[in-house]
Amino acid sequence: MPRWFLIAEIVVVLALSLGRSAVDAVVDLLRALAKGPLGSQQATLNSSQDSDPWFDLLQQLIGIAFTLVPVVLVVLLLTVSAGTLSRALGSLGLDGTRRLRDLVHGLLLAACIGLPGLALYYAGRALGATLEVIPAALDAHWWTVPVLILQAVKNAVVEEVIVVGYLTRRLEALGVGAAGVLAITAVLRASYHLYQGIGPGLANMVMGLVFTQYFRRTGRVLPLVLAHTLLDVVAFVGYALLKSVLPL
Repeated sequence: MPRWFLIAEIVVVLALSLGRSAVDAVVDLLRALAKGPLGSQQATLNSSQDSDPWFDLLQQLIGIAFTLVPVVLVVLLLTVSAGTLSRALGSLGLDGTRRLRDLVHGLLLAACIGLPGLALYYAGRALGATLEVIPAALDAHWWTVPVLILQAVKNAVVEEVIVVGYLTRRLEALGVGAAGVLAITAVLRASYHLYQGIGPGLANMVMGLVFTQYFRRTGRVLPLVLAHTLLDVVAFVGYALLKSVLPL
């Protein structure tokens, strides 16, 4: 496959997914800085889309489904390169051949990333460099927790498959060295979290370095998806259930 085609493919995939999110996040950060101190502002995730609970549920599910489309796209693109779908999934480590090992590694990664990330968030809040992040602002309905879990799974699949799995494989095909792959994927991950402030940006850059290096060594993206899902489920569902007693 020609080099120019790979570069164009990467640009298009990112423009349809997390590259656009990165641009929006940088603009949001600049807007927040123009308003005043970051510590006095909020960033809200998973908010209600409609006052009617049924239309709100419908909007949530539609948003999740369409956000996952670029993941299907990158799998199709990798299938074209690899020749078969099974080889494409194997190149990402999504083939389900090491379920127990992937689960254990996912739990360990979540533990290693979760606590330092939380510490960086509160350090950023103390320094006034991080917005107050509201992980869940959905109205209370019977479907609130299931939707928050689906949002967590969606975030994990999109970020880990595209930013770590797909982008690493394509950058390697372009001849980018290990340091370049780590830098590009980590900076991208940090950039689309900048709407939350400097602290989360730095925390996600560290997370990006760890996750991409893990993928480069093991070729497995599934543990990363599991770890990311667990982190987001704890943040989203935990906040929704305990927000009345949580510290700001």
